[in-house]
Amino acid sequence: MSVTHTRLHFFILLRALPAWLQLPREQRNTIATTALGKALSLSTAQQPLSLRHFDAEAFSGVCSDIVLCEAGDMLQWHCVMEILRDSPLFSAPYFELVHIIPALEEGFRQFEALQTA
Repeated sequence: MSVTHTRLHFFILLRALPAWLQLPREQRNTIATTALGKALSLSTAQQPLSLRHFDAEAFSGVCSDIVLCEAGDMLQWHCVMEILRDSPLFSAPYFELVHIIPALEEGFRQFEALQTA
């Protein structure tokens, strides 16, 4: 049975705190760009990393924002979270970490392929 390398996906559910919402938008953009830029600096040609942001506040009372992180391995993922935790996004704090949901993209297809191998 052969297992192919699978990229890791993590949905990070966040709740914006009043301290974040009280900041001018320009300052929010600077803080977020700096923090996410440091995390993205972990990306390499061999281990690409991506972060995508989704607004959810108009649709959910659970979280205001969702970040989708695609990492090459667990260490890279761990380092992303260390960088974000050390940033003002979590340390000021400007956001509350609601939940982290790990997922496999089309994991069922990989399972089915292993069953027929």
